[in-house]
Amino acid sequence: MKTARMRWRLRALLASTAIGLSAAAYAQSTGPVWDSSQLPESRGTVKQYTLTPRGDVDGVILTDGTEVKLPPHLTAQTVFSIRPGDQVSIRGLRARAVALVDTASITNVATGRSVVDSGPPDRRDRSQDQPISGRITAPLHGKRGEVNGALLEDGTVLRLPPPEAERLQDWLRQGQPVSVRGAILDTPLGRVVDVRAIGSSPEQMSELAGARPPRGPADGPDRRAPPPPGFGPPPPPPPRS
Repeated sequence: MKTARMRWRLRALLASTAIGLSAAAYAQSTGPVWDSSQLPESRGTVKQYTLTPRGDVDGVILTDGTEVKLPPHLTAQTVFSIRPGDQVSIRGLRARAVALVDTASITNVATGRSVVDSGPPDRRDRSQDQPISGRITAPLHGKRGEVNGALLEDGTVLRLPPPEAERLQDWLRQGQPVSVRGAILDTPLGRVVDVRAIGSSPEQMSELAGARPPRGPADGPDRRAPPPPGFGPPPPPPPRS
């Protein structure tokens, strides 16, 4: 109980410090609202990660026993940038009675890669359709062998509902030029597109059957049932090679 109360007080103090350091910058920037470089620095060597019950990384343990707390939504960035054995620089607030740091940023000293806590990720861009064009390098499959997407030459992953991906296999063959529109998600591990339309060019695309229209953050949950499979006009056939 005392540890939980202490962590709550640390986070409250960190929040108030952040506001005091960057109130002016907040109104002009959509990035982090405070400068973590102004917080106290600690250094050490990473011994291991700490994990949540779901397997997300929520911090690291240093070789001197210090517990460094990180939010789980930074799991991918943390694993990509920081590994056991790395020397790190930590910016955050250190507890008085416990070897514990509530972290604002952690940097790999050797590589310079940093993980910065800028708050939970903003998923609003997922509802905005954007066109992407490229050439298919390979179809992608589910664990039963069903086609459920494709890989573009630039590494972008396209995902389609399996019934539609099966119906549109000609568009997902290796070497096929294609344009798609859908919700794009960029992550430290790559880019994925939830495809809603496909065609030969950004100007000639047809909606996938069952694809839901893009929704804004203020629209609230979508409780409408998706159309049945096969509903809606099929996309134009791919060009013959």
